[in-house]
Amino acid sequence: MVARLLLLRAWPRGPGVGPGPLCRPLSSGSGSREYLQRSIVPTMHFQDSLPRLPIPKLEDTIKRYLRAQKPLLDDGQFRKTEQFCKSFENGVGKDLHEQLVAQDKQNKHTSYISGQGFDRHLFALRYLAAAKGIVPPELYLDPAYGQINHNILSTSTLSSPAVNIGGFAPVVPDGFGVGYAVHDNWIGCNVSSYPGRNAREFLQCVEKALEDIFDALEGKCIKT
Repeated sequence: MVARLLLLRAWPRGPGVGPGPLCRPLSSGSGSREYLQRSIVPTMHFQDSLPRLPIPKLEDTIKRYLRAQKPLLDDGQFRKTEQFCKSFENGVGKDLHEQLVAQDKQNKHTSYISGQGFDRHLFALRYLAAAKGIVPPELYLDPAYGQINHNILSTSTLSSPAVNIGGFAPVVPDGFGVGYAVHDNWIGCNVSSYPGRNAREFLQCVEKALEDIFDALEGKCIKT
């Protein structure tokens, strides 16, 4: 596995200095054209006050899952996937969901995704079934489920004053793992891949995207 590092820092004085191919201040100049300003509120200040997200209803998760699958499948494949979902929702999935809700009530430090999320909910139910020795439901054997869970781009973060830099591995052989961090005075990411993928080229694209964002925020023309 290979890994490449991209680091951007904003220093109070002078140009940025640090490891990595790119060091650029987050803002320059003064007056009305200064779009980015140093915040007096630390990045993680509100972390402890964020609301705890409840486990969504299983039927809502299934609806979101099917909406995500519909553009990827033809009519025949979608009808088959829809049957798997209905069987799961009215069968073993219902029992697994009740067990998951019971576990959640005993672990107040956990939080589940709501809104448009469905993948973590279905993953938790799949993990729970495996932990209890239950034969994998047909939903998880559906090729459509395997396809939508083949995540070529997988990202994660662990922003903490105790962690200077970290990494995140790809979850599929042809994928990229992007470990990113956002701190009070710098942002950065560590991209990793297996030899079949070009992590350096991917990181160059990340660098270009960030440069475009900086240019836009500073009122400059985006370079093509």
